[in-house]
Amino acid sequence: MEIINTISLPSFVRRSIKTQTLKLYIRQQGCQLSRIGRSRNWQLKANFTQLQAIVAFIEQENETSWLWLEKRLKKEYQHLNHESLVKLASRFNTLTIAALMAQTDCTLAQARKVLDELEGID
Repeated sequence: MEIINTISLPSFVRRSIKTQTLKLYIRQQGCQLSRIGRSRNWQLKANFTQLQAIVAFIEQENETSWLWLEKRLKKEYQHLNHESLVKLASRFNTLTIAALMAQTDCTLAQARKVLDELEGID
């Protein structure tokens, strides 16, 4: 079971243009996006693969008002532990250190350790 990240999104609707499109895509990914009470703040619950899909969508759409959200979601990449990195790396057919670092924003040392473990080299 993947870890579900809970991310607060302050002033989500006010900071974004074309919010309906973004909200629709986020919900299509299976994420839970909800408003916190009656405030203007929102909360997103998603696993790592869903976060990656949302970041890729934002980059593809090239909407400048969504870039703050992309930056906020990429911060969650830093919270991956070793087991999560191994699980993600095992999904890729061909994997290089550079590809793992690009996908997860992990450090070089973390990427080498994960690849060594997957290849059976300790």
